Amino acid sequence: MKRIKLTVSYDGTNYSGWQIQPNAPTIEAELDKAIASLTGENVHVIGASRTDAGVHGKGNVAVFDTGSTIPADRFSYALNRYLPEDIQIQKSEEVDKDFHPRHCDTKKTYEYKISNTEFYLPQERRYSWHVQAKLDLEKMQEAANYLIGEHDFKSFASVHTQAETTIRTIYSIELISKDKKEGKDYQGEIIIRVKGNGFLYNMVRIIAGTLVGVGKGRFEPQYVKEMLEALDRTKAGETAPPQGLTLVEIQY
Repeated sequence: MKRIKLTVSYDGTNYSGWQIQPNAPTIEAELDKAIASLTGENVHVIGASRTDAGVHGKGNVAVFDTGSTIPADRFSYALNRYLPEDIQIQKSEEVDKDFHPRHCDTKKTYEYKISNTEFYLPQERRYSWHVQAKLDLEKMQEAANYLIGEHDFKSFASVHTQAETTIRTIYSIELISKDKKEGKDYQGEIIIRVKGNGFLYNMVRIIAGTLVGVGKGRFEPQYVKEMLEALDRTKAGETAPPQGLTLVEIQY
């Protein structure tokens, strides 16, 4: 037996998240089905990040054990023939048999995409949050800086989180306006890029919703520090919708 690590990309629009659920399409279920079709083995993949319904992935990680003689680096080519068009393996490789994608020191990078325009582009509706209100990007970045470092992020986690601890470390939060037009009040496409050692349930989406609240003038940037200290979900901003979120990369 050998353990294979997969780097998985997917459009999460048509799925009820990563983790297998009864009577609902999931990324995990599609991977299990593809491996069974290819190898004849009834295996269950272990994923690094259990992304929510509607959330996308460019670099999620999964592992599985197999007795197949297929070379590790060829699994990506072979499995992609059995996967739907909205899920594709980007890389496959053999790892140590005790490698577990959730029990390692990692750096995870998420990007949240906002379309800050007067009118939304229909082709972007599945991959961004359209925010029509004019946003102050400088204040949003000022607010984001309060979240960098090791903190208790209980205020920025869903009340349904089952994590043993709500302490996490954020290494960086970068706000990028990609196509602001000269003289225009709207920012165009905004990317909120967050890198950390791990994230709580809905944490990045709550951060995005809170920063948008700051950008609209609903909160002053320094109030984000008070949100952290309150350890109370009701003190932070709204949970941004899932379609704007993409898991970009996991570094081990």
